Amino acid sequence: MTTAFDSWIKMMEMGSHEGLWELLDPDCVFWSPIVHTPQEGRSISYAYLSAAGQVFSEGFHYTRTVINGDHGVFEFECVMDGIKVNGVDIIILRDNLIVEFKVMVRPLKAINMVHQKMMAMLQQNKS
Repeated sequence: MTTAFDSWIKMMEMGSHEGLWELLDPDCVFWSPIVHTPQEGRSISYAYLSAAGQVFSEGFHYTRTVINGDHGVFEFECVMDGIKVNGVDIIILRDNLIVEFKVMVRPLKAINMVHQKMMAMLQQNKS
């Protein structure tokens, strides 16, 4: 059986967000490394995650995966404008749908770059 974890990893590896909407629980909560409040609901979670898929594209790959039942932790690396980004996606499933998605990023220089690029991508996607 293909899990939502498998589908998410495949999407990120392919640089696509096709099928993402169907992976998200209607009450999904997204925790951004740059926004201090949780983003609640499928629509806003979809907006952030699809923008992230575009922003984190250069050389994106998962380096470590830890899955325990419906909880998964996925360490990733990529490059943004020459800055090496290291981060972790923490994903919780319920009934094979993503109900919580938390992203943590390091170093500070990378967080600032992510903030700048995500805000631009979110604005562009609104248009």
